[in-house]
Formats: sequence, structure tokens, C-alpha cells
Amino acid sequence: MENSQAVETGNYVLVDYTGKFEDGKVFETTVKERALEAGIYEEAREYTPLFFRANASQVIKGLDKGVLGMKVGDEKTLKIPPGEAYGEYRDYMVQEIPLDRLGLETPPEAGEKITTPSGREVKVLASTETHATLDFNHELAGTILIMEVKLVSIIR
Repeated sequence: MENSQAVETGNYVLVDYTGKFEDGKVFETTVKERALEAGIYEEAREYTPLFFRANASQVIKGLDKGVLGMKVGDEKTLKIPPGEAYGEYRDYMVQEIPLDRLGLETPPEAGEKITTPSGREVKVLASTETHATLDFNHELAGTILIMEVKLVSIIR
């Protein structure tokens, strides 16, 4: 019976999750009702369980390890430190880049996201007529994440 089996390394799983900050604000979910409730619903998005291989580095470490030992129907709340999520915030990842190297003719607005010539999306912290100060950290770097997880299925 599927319910009696626990997730092991290498199993393929389907999980529903809701990601929150420590203050309780929801930033991501696979559950449509939760997205509506939190005010983050996107009509174009499909709200379906996340599929991944357990403990195979396909998702953040804290979630990857967190599902191990769970059985179908189990729910748990994981408190994931930055080192097991999107890493620590690194000051050296904030860089001032000449606009011409970014292929920009006009300075971008502080707070907006731009795509670098290499295809990376980054946040603009400040800009002048000649340079833009860009933050190359992941937007959740340095953040403790709270993940409410429900194991929907183990696919063998």
C-alpha cells in the first residue's frame, strides 16, 4: 500500500507547498486557494503539485531533505535557513556596471529588474547617467523560509 511507504533518496515525489517568510507572508504556493487567500494568485499560472526527485538537488536543499521519510498524506512545516535555500546574502554580488556594458542607453529605475547581456535577471539598486548598481544575489538570498509541505504522491 502506497501510504505505508516513506520517501527515500531517489524517489520521485509530488508535493503541494506554501512558502512563507518568518512574518507569515506567503511568497509562493502550489495551491490555488492559498494563492487567492494570500493575494498572490496569477491567472496564467497552473497550480499543481511540484514534481521532483527526492534528495537529487532539483529543488532547494531544505525541501529536498525535508521530504525524506514522509508518507503520502503527511504534512510538515520546514524552517529552512538561507544555507539550505537560496544562500547567504553576499555584498560582493552587488556591483556597479557601466550602462554601455549592459547594452543600455538610458539609466534603469531603482527597484526594477533588468536582464543582463548574459541573460541573467537582476535587480537595479541605483543608477546614474553612466552606471547601474545591480544586485546579483537571488531575491530570497539571506532569508529564512518557512515551507508548509504536503506529500501528495510517491511515484515509483
